[in-house]
Amino acid sequence: MRFIITGAASGIGRACAELLVDGSAIAGDHQMLLADRDAANLAVVADAIGPRAASVVVDLSELDCGTRIVDAAIAHMGGIDAVISNAGIIMGGALVDLAAEQFDLIYGINTRATWLIGKAAHPWLRESQGAFIATASMSATQPTPALGFYSSSKAALLMLMRQLSIEWGPDRIRCNTVSPGPTYTPMTKAGYDDEARRRQREASIPLGKLGTAEDVARAILFLCSPQAGHINGIDVLVDGGMSNMLMPATGGGTGQSK
Repeated sequence: MRFIITGAASGIGRACAELLVDGSAIAGDHQMLLADRDAANLAVVADAIGPRAASVVVDLSELDCGTRIVDAAIAHMGGIDAVISNAGIIMGGALVDLAAEQFDLIYGINTRATWLIGKAAHPWLRESQGAFIATASMSATQPTPALGFYSSSKAALLMLMRQLSIEWGPDRIRCNTVSPGPTYTPMTKAGYDDEARRRQREASIPLGKLGTAEDVARAILFLCSPQAGHINGIDVLVDGGMSNMLMPATGGGTGQSK
């Protein structure tokens, strides 16, 4: 298969690329176009994969990001079977304190870029009857204190992908999302390297542990695979069951029924 992976220099995107190389998620000799704004780490990942991977350094806040990525992919692979729109940024702060420029930036990267990449890739995905997968977040459906721009941008991404699933379904393009819960990646490392904070977060997860980039990558690659050939327009939560913890967290269900 021929993949585009954004945010490939680290975290979930890098895990997707590495799992494709070892063949444990989808068997085959895959080709990939890796995109990220981190030129140094992107080069490390691409070099480790070898000639099956090409890379493009791109800022997803720019309006030409989609055409640049897809043009590079076609030059390298001649077609596209799956797009993994994984890159994103996080931004803290109360909504009353944030600025319009920050809104534009986070929505540009977390939401608009997925549309731009998908739009540019559409003819090629239609030709291959391929898959378009975006990395959302459990914050898309759960308001998250001090992350109002992040959570709302991911909520917009969820609806964008659901909309695409019905518009592009007749083209046999499957559009789905994967929503990580608390996951240890370079983007979250600073917070979770604090042991007390990590233990507090793990205590709210039924499985009792943070997710890993590989956990999320395996869900993404399943949705890209032929095994998910009739799955379209869904969101897969990879959160260890955390989204089911509202009632336990508030003491609900502790009374006895008669």
